[in-house]
Amino acid sequence: MYALLFSDADLSVTQISSLFVLWSLTGILLEVPSGALADAASRRLLLWTGPLLTAAGFALWTLAPSYWTFALGFVLWGAKGAFGSGALEALVYEELAHLDAADSYARVMGRARAASLAGVMTATALAGPALAAGGYGLVGAASVAACVLTAGVALGLPEHRRAGAGGEPGGEGENEGDGDGAGWWGALRAGVAEARGDRAVRGALLLVPAVTAVWGALDEYTPLLVREAGAGDAEVPWWLLLIWVGATAGSLLAGVVRGVGAAGFAGVLAGGGLALAAGTALTPHGLPLPAGLALVALAFCAFQLTTVLADARLQAAVRGPSRATVTSLAGAATELTTVAVYATYGFLAPQTTHATTFAVLAAPYVLTALTLALSQGRRAR
Repeated sequence: MYALLFSDADLSVTQISSLFVLWSLTGILLEVPSGALADAASRRLLLWTGPLLTAAGFALWTLAPSYWTFALGFVLWGAKGAFGSGALEALVYEELAHLDAADSYARVMGRARAASLAGVMTATALAGPALAAGGYGLVGAASVAACVLTAGVALGLPEHRRAGAGGEPGGEGENEGDGDGAGWWGALRAGVAEARGDRAVRGALLLVPAVTAVWGALDEYTPLLVREAGAGDAEVPWWLLLIWVGATAGSLLAGVVRGVGAAGFAGVLAGGGLALAAGTALTPHGLPLPAGLALVALAFCAFQLTTVLADARLQAAVRGPSRATVTSLAGAATELTTVAVYATYGFLAPQTTHATTFAVLAAPYVLTALTLALSQGRRAR
């Protein structure tokens, strides 16, 4: 509901857009440094402090709405996103490895992402009635409470740390490293060196933005796509629900197909790209809206599935102590690629239709799948 809050606070479209840019830039600038901090100090520390930053931002928005409090809130929200990106994946993978269960990483993260999507859909359904009942005050209070609850859950996570940059192994609840500048710099250098020097890590790292960025950006435009296809404004949320059911299914399938090889991965990715192109390109030319959006849902299922698997491949490839730093590098690459997709969409859509733009942006998935298949063939030979 924050876009409505901004509009009701008399912000112009230009001011609202500048807030979104500030949000993205904050995440990009803090992504890798926060990953190194998670490696040098404590991953759990970043996971429970991050949501509290967002809670403070939401409280500011609710109690003192203005352009500058909105800007500060987005800086805090962007910092929270950067704190969690890299630290969460590293903590989960290494805790599973501590239990000799690293092979279950894709299943665990797939279920977690499915729960996240279900939470988003539930919150979206409740936001309208909450706004009607208590206005922005109730929505803001609920948002702050959700962040505090998240921090509490993160604080209860176990953390067995292995030796990393400047640290010694510790038991449960002990943090590795002294968290000083040397430890942070050492973790950063180690992560960048592994990403540059290890071919397997580099390939797995680049696969993450290749799989994640385009559909992550297209998500923002799906309401416009659905409305253009003929759905009334009141119907749009229900069609979006169909699309996100597909994405949720992809998360749940990750644990089932976690052992799929490069050829199978490429096949799923290519299938998703072709389904997206067919569903969006054919709907304006006679394909019924339910069938077209079912294909889009199938595509999002494939993209979410490969997103989880790409993350699992990266975690399995990392061998050094700076796992969070390497994962944050992948996150930063994803953010930068997403910005490029936004720019491309903004250039294409005004000259054609949303459906055509979606179809065009399905092409990178087919090309990525073809590149993976050719690479696999060369390795086999």
